Amino acid sequence: MELTRRDLLVSAAGSLAAQVPATAAPARIRLAVSTYSYWHFRGERYPIEKVIEDAARIGFDGVEILHRQMRDESPAYVNEIKRLAFRNSLALVMLSIHQNFVSPSEEERRKAIRHTEHCIELAARLGIPCIRINSGRWGTIKSFDELMKVRGIEPPLPGYTDEDAFKWCIECIEACLPAAEKAGVMLALENHWGLTTQPENLLRIYRSIRSPWFGINLDTGNFPDDPYAGIEKLAPHAIIVQAKTYHGGGEWYTLDLDYKRIAAILRKAGYSGWVSLEMEGKEPAATAVPKSYRILKEAFG
Repeated sequence: MELTRRDLLVSAAGSLAAQVPATAAPARIRLAVSTYSYWHFRGERYPIEKVIEDAARIGFDGVEILHRQMRDESPAYVNEIKRLAFRNSLALVMLSIHQNFVSPSEEERRKAIRHTEHCIELAARLGIPCIRINSGRWGTIKSFDELMKVRGIEPPLPGYTDEDAFKWCIECIEACLPAAEKAGVMLALENHWGLTTQPENLLRIYRSIRSPWFGINLDTGNFPDDPYAGIEKLAPHAIIVQAKTYHGGGEWYTLDLDYKRIAAILRKAGYSGWVSLEMEGKEPAATAVPKSYRILKEAFG
């Protein structure tokens, strides 16, 4: 059969289109909520089961679990959390834990390593692919309320310097990495109060450790100075983001964060991971969490 000029043009156009890759749509940033949004270390622990049910009702894609908020670590309880998350079509995205690598005591540092390794195993049991870790701090300011008044920056113990703290922290994280790789659980170091309060300090630790199982947990509310400048520094290396809101006034301080601006910074850096809400305001979570969700949903689409 003889092909017409139109047939040839249509065929050529189709071949050309097949060779030109379609423009990739920007990766969707998904929203989770931390159980911490419902319990700020005061009073009776808010049940994680209820957080999961509430997260599904509001429209979140996932839940971050605060380790200290868990009722226990029994197989029955762990499996119930997994079952509820699955039944509500929610991912369990991160287990936020606490430890302190900034200690002159070798035994205390070993204890912190063992605790981290234990939590790595717990995360694997929960089916969680990432844990939040802290560098720790000197403890020269005993009260956390007082530490917040000076924006998380405290002096070293007498006879020591921050150089000692950097060395200890790096060595301890490196000691935890084999367990993380074996379990398939990433370690995400947060810009939390203490040694990693300053973004430059966090980046120093991050750049000293070369492992695909280690990255940065970027907390939008934990910057002692300009949060947007700090976010720009950390965004290229972030593997998860925690987004603070302060409805009803913050428990320790209040920030007026522009999440549309933050979303633009993260997208410019190529970030396409999870954003997990940490509502740290005094307003009841029943009303503050849905408000926060709408803010993040509008900003991140």
